[in-house]
Amino acid sequence: MLRPLPSEEYVEQAHLFESLAKQVLLELELQQPLQALLQWLKQEVLATTKLPLAIDYMIAELKHVGTIGTAFTKLPHYFSTFQSYLINEAESERGRFDIWQAFRILHQDAKLRAAGTSPNAMFFFQFETLCRNRLSYDHGIEAMSRDFFYDPTWSAWILTVRHKIGLVDLTDLVYVHSQNYVDNESRRLDAEIETPTPLLFSDKEGRIALANRHKEPLFFFSSLQRHLGIPASPQAPKPSESARVLPKVVRDLERLEVRIRLLEEEQKQKGIDLSQFYEKYSKPPRHLDE
Repeated sequence: MLRPLPSEEYVEQAHLFESLAKQVLLELELQQPLQALLQWLKQEVLATTKLPLAIDYMIAELKHVGTIGTAFTKLPHYFSTFQSYLINEAESERGRFDIWQAFRILHQDAKLRAAGTSPNAMFFFQFETLCRNRLSYDHGIEAMSRDFFYDPTWSAWILTVRHKIGLVDLTDLVYVHSQNYVDNESRRLDAEIETPTPLLFSDKEGRIALANRHKEPLFFFSSLQRHLGIPASPQAPKPSESARVLPKVVRDLERLEVRIRLLEEEQKQKGIDLSQFYEKYSKPPRHLDE
């Protein structure tokens, strides 16, 4: 049975993913390949951990396959199924999930694992990641259920969430398996009720879920973050308006400049010199035998 890694492994993973997230942004300007970034970052991580070996495997997969998601998938004892799912989604040609965003989420994910966070907090973090980034609930929740961070009870319940999530709200699923539901039903019926199996959430989590029924799921996650301090999933920054407008303005100015130049030539009564648009003719090289 696979078990979570020592905390020092996750500390080094968090450093690796944070550095990759920063370098991927710079790569747009520096044109530095991911393989070179991994080779450089390998020198920074602790040699006493298993991460340098994992980085070597990632570099080998980049050379032979061109992706690092295959390395994550082939190292299930080191990278969790949810971590592998995020990287594979980022490298998929069909999706719109960015590799930079994946590294940011993996950085936060590794920090939670290193801090020994509760399964409740990890579940809400991972589920919010699926919601905010519009990832597949079916495949994403399945990857969560096979994550070695959860015990068999949690894994079995997450699988039930996978089958019910399209029919039942997440807040209802959380509320029914909380202590708050047991207390409310006992008072309503004036008798002890059978404790739902499994009972995974506290009274406060149940009250927050009850207050957010039939609302946007992101409101539920925001409430949990405000009242319980559960870390939020990193959000993808909105594209800057200037990043789209400025290139268009530059192209329009170039076209206007060409048109004004042509009009000036025509106003000089010389006509428009079309020779500047002709393709220059060059004689083909003569054969040595000629």
